[in-house]
Amino acid sequence: MRKAPDCSVAQLHAECAKGALADAGLSKDDVDGYFCAGDAPGLGALSMIEYMGLKVRHVDSTETGGSSYLIHVAHAAQAIAAGKCRVALITLAGRPRAEGSSGTKPRNWGVNIPDAPYEMPYGPLTVNMYAMAAMRHMYEFGTTSEQLAWIKVAASQHAQYNPNAMLPTPVTVEEVLASPMIADPLHRLDCCVVSDGGGALVVTSPEIARDLGKPTINILGSGESPKGLAGGRIDLTTTGAAWSGPAAFAEACVKPTDIDYASIYDSFTITVLLQLEDLGFCAKGDGGRFVADGNLISGVGRLPFNTDGGGLCNNHPANRGGMTKVIEAVRQLRGEAHPKVQVPNCRLALAQGTGGSIGTRHGSATLILERG
Repeated sequence: MRKAPDCSVAQLHAECAKGALADAGLSKDDVDGYFCAGDAPGLGALSMIEYMGLKVRHVDSTETGGSSYLIHVAHAAQAIAAGKCRVALITLAGRPRAEGSSGTKPRNWGVNIPDAPYEMPYGPLTVNMYAMAAMRHMYEFGTTSEQLAWIKVAASQHAQYNPNAMLPTPVTVEEVLASPMIADPLHRLDCCVVSDGGGALVVTSPEIARDLGKPTINILGSGESPKGLAGGRIDLTTTGAAWSGPAAFAEACVKPTDIDYASIYDSFTITVLLQLEDLGFCAKGDGGRFVADGNLISGVGRLPFNTDGGGLCNNHPANRGGMTKVIEAVRQLRGEAHPKVQVPNCRLALAQGTGGSIGTRHGSATLILERG
């Protein structure tokens, strides 16, 4: 779904869970581990476990914003390896579009968060934080709005083959630059969509996975990292991917040049560019040149990315895009992406997520996945 005015958040969680379990050939009675984040309503995991009628012996409600669900995949694998559970269910859902949420309004986290008295008087908006990072990158490295626009162009080229995409029409660099300025230097088409809906994942033990009749996708490596303001000494051009990425690559014993497909969190075009640099796909400062001229378009460029259209064109459920990044990576590895965007012989995929805001404190999580 992209707009769900008649569904509750709990319903969306349950519908996504049902779909993921059916895809895996399992039922809710097989689930013995449940993972969710701050988007889960009420008491989070406790409320959703009861709502969905689950009987579990392991629970994890780690909350790092949009990167939570990549961390949940890694934590589920760790829990399974430790014998805490055998079938882990991870869900995400939200209704920001139906509820009128937008990145152009301040998010009120309450007066008790420690940063509130120091930052909220200045009215920090999500889009302003990312625009600040984009402006700094332009200042330091000469990155241009035209280069950022190529990221949107690539996403739109993929979205045209997704019947569910919110923005399925391909756009040009000129059209991105002609769209209204939202927060200098980010135009409207540099920003992600706001959508309702959700997603779900199932992580199982190898023994169970082998008997399910689906192509097995192995978790080779993972990394997670928070990045804060360092008392005002924050580097706006670096994200937490600079730490989570190398950790995942080291655990997987692979290099960025080995990756066949990349799902990169794309709340804004600048989000993609910064993470590509920090993950090692190009040097710091070279991101603008790396993304230009269609280099992220499947079948055209060196690094196909976000072949579902991503958050820029397809969906960004609950204003948290990490879940969909894992889902599309799995589709690519299974060979289930649309034929027009399917990466031939896709063996290794990377999924990357951020949570919070790259202009301030945020979390980063990286997964390296392999076709079994």
